[in-house]
Amino acid sequence: MIVFMCLLEFYRRMSSNAKMCLMTAFDAEIQKLKEIIKRDVLVTAQDQKIVSSHGSDSKWLFDFRKILLKPECLDLIAEIFWKRFKEQYPFQVGGQETAAIPLISAIVMKGWELGMPVNGFYLRKSRKKDGLQKIVEGTLNDEKIILVDDLINSGGTFVRQLEVLGQLGKKVSHIFTLMNFRDFENFSFLNEKNIELTSLISLSDFGIPLLKREEKKLPTNNFDIIWYFKSDNPNYFYVVPKSAPVIDDEKIYFGSDSGDFWALNQSDGSVAWKYKVGWHAQGKSIFSSPVLGQNCVYFGSYDGNVYALDTATGKPKWIFMEADWVGSSPTLAPDLNLLFIGLEFGLWNKKGGIVALDLDTGEKKWQYIMSEYVHCSPAYSQSKGLVAIGGNDSTVYLFKAENGELLWRYKTDGEIKASLTFDEKRNLLLFGSFDGNFYGLDLKSGKPVIKYEMRAGMYSTPIVYGNKVIFTSLDKFVYCLNLDTKQLAWKFNVGTRIFSTPVIIEDRLYVGANNGRLYEIDPKNGKSTGFFQVTERITNRPAYNAITKKFFLPTYANEIYCLEVKLPVP
Repeated sequence: MIVFMCLLEFYRRMSSNAKMCLMTAFDAEIQKLKEIIKRDVLVTAQDQKIVSSHGSDSKWLFDFRKILLKPECLDLIAEIFWKRFKEQYPFQVGGQETAAIPLISAIVMKGWELGMPVNGFYLRKSRKKDGLQKIVEGTLNDEKIILVDDLINSGGTFVRQLEVLGQLGKKVSHIFTLMNFRDFENFSFLNEKNIELTSLISLSDFGIPLLKREEKKLPTNNFDIIWYFKSDNPNYFYVVPKSAPVIDDEKIYFGSDSGDFWALNQSDGSVAWKYKVGWHAQGKSIFSSPVLGQNCVYFGSYDGNVYALDTATGKPKWIFMEADWVGSSPTLAPDLNLLFIGLEFGLWNKKGGIVALDLDTGEKKWQYIMSEYVHCSPAYSQSKGLVAIGGNDSTVYLFKAENGELLWRYKTDGEIKASLTFDEKRNLLLFGSFDGNFYGLDLKSGKPVIKYEMRAGMYSTPIVYGNKVIFTSLDKFVYCLNLDTKQLAWKFNVGTRIFSTPVIIEDRLYVGANNGRLYEIDPKNGKSTGFFQVTERITNRPAYNAITKKFFLPTYANEIYCLEVKLPVP
């Protein structure tokens, strides 16, 4: 049950006079905290310019960081917390960095003073990339958990914490925040988990109306987990797109950091077969996303090989062994019986390239060498007979697909990491660069027709949706541009970096992000309509079986979640 200052139950066994005295003291402390917040935390547009995450000016902001390291403020908050939760003892207290850390510390120390020691811990916003690579810092015990934070708005921060702790088998009983921005009925996800919410102060205490659903709709978790699979020994260091899953009618295929290439049965996640690739350097193994064709699954590996495996048995049909590393993903040209893929070499003047291989034999048909590494994956247009690729030399190359004749090259000011997309209707080649720009190049001349400035580079592949192109950026935004007018149609802020490529499924846009959330978005207007939360970062797009209606969501930790859209409640 969600509560707001629900103290009567707390003191039901006390005498009326004792209750009155204690409530009076408690109210005085709350009033003192309100005064501190009004004086030191609340910032209005009259005080200074406030820019929102959408780039527009805001009228107000609560900057709790100003007081969360002041001893008198922390002591006051800890006093209030213990008066509220003393009868819940024993418990442990935690929260997500950064604001929760000083709150946890103050509460733990106050508990020690009171002779009621509690365990404290905090969750990282993302897993540490080196050392012990933890998400949770501190030691969890078996006591119930009270999560703390400075405020609650949409509740997204707590949704992730509940997912992490739930996977660890831990139970959250209460959430404590200094302030709430919305009516408690907005936080239905807490009711579903039987978690009580206590928030000391609300926007209305400062003459600011509570945020309403229509102002910023709170999406709901739209999915149920059907099954879950995790490959051994994931590499948490590399936060990049890895091997995205592909599916046929029965199986799902993907590579892993352990060097195992997996074929799982879609029905229950059981292993149909697996194939072990060769030795790989620097902790990298299979980052290449597979493609299917001719009863084979094709992919590259950082052992330097390109593989064609039989989809039924997992046995090699052929292996191409001329590269030193392969992080690129293949693309197929069945009409030419060719596979295109980027290669990397350990030579001074030969570090990268693109190769065309015979689909049946793996025989090299043509090759083009570049001076820098190639992580980018090729894009192929059958109707145009063209193949394009980018490289770490900041250059995009366009070739005749049949024979590898170079038609033109275009140099940007940043590396080209992800794949490109052909807009055949408008004769454009679409891609993003690490120079912070999104480009649309004319296929005939190689000159830019579109150049849209983002706030950071791009590590994903754009998708064409009607007369629009949708793409993601490391600046935390999903962008939608009108290809005819060259104007921004909408953008959506996920609040964290995005490496994954967006995908349209059943007229909905799905984008995974570094906060472990799969966002469901209406591609017509950019409004969020649902989500699914996991523990690890999502750096690749999900696969979807249109017959069974199952989603297969990967994470960078080599996990696969088989998901199904929740049935509506009768």
